[in-house]
Amino acid sequence: MGTLTIPAALIMGLLGAPHCAAMCGGITATLTFGLDDRVRASVPRQLPFLLAYNLGRIASYTAAGAIAGALGAAAALGTPHGLGPALLRGLAGAVMIAIGLYIGGWWPGFSRVERIGVPLWRRLEPLGQRLLPVRSLAAALGLGAVWGWLPCGMVYMVLLQALTAGGAVSGGALLLAFGLGTLPNLLAMGVFAAALGRWLGNPWVRRAAGALLVALGGIALGLALGGIGPGHG
Repeated sequence: MGTLTIPAALIMGLLGAPHCAAMCGGITATLTFGLDDRVRASVPRQLPFLLAYNLGRIASYTAAGAIAGALGAAAALGTPHGLGPALLRGLAGAVMIAIGLYIGGWWPGFSRVERIGVPLWRRLEPLGQRLLPVRSLAAALGLGAVWGWLPCGMVYMVLLQALTAGGAVSGGALLLAFGLGTLPNLLAMGVFAAALGRWLGNPWVRRAAGALLVALGGIALGLALGGIGPGHG
């Protein structure tokens, strides 16, 4: 397993709430408002659809993590003394710091990283459009699976960690944990979109979450640099 443990991935999903509010708050609200009037009028009726959206999203995260884990394990086979994984862990720690600076509002330039996934998203977005308006749980699950490939810097950072996880199962587990960490915030946004969006948009909330991610990234980077010693030359 890489420097990011499963509990840490879960916490990162929770700390990413301000970023999720900015990236997915509008999508969540749109999905909620697109439901049948009778469903939208009742929170208990909304919940199965909101859960289906998010389970589809998390399933896509998990699949991407499994692919990254498998690719990273295959690449590491040809790397002497584990130098490749150590470098990847260092890169992932640096990216974590960058995301913390971005969420805290100290470095907005990180948003450019999310452009990496734009070509893939342009191909997938029409598939999601065909499932609107949502009239069944199966459609909600499918729409969520498409939503999971929306370009997102937080997801990309965890995918970098998945490259060092040691295999498909471990990589998928990291992304699954991260996705579950985002679940409470995105479910709440679906039900209380306006109020929760205002709270998560508070500069102090963003700065606190950003500072914690910077600290975690610093620890990860330090551990990775400590693993690149003379023995790896």
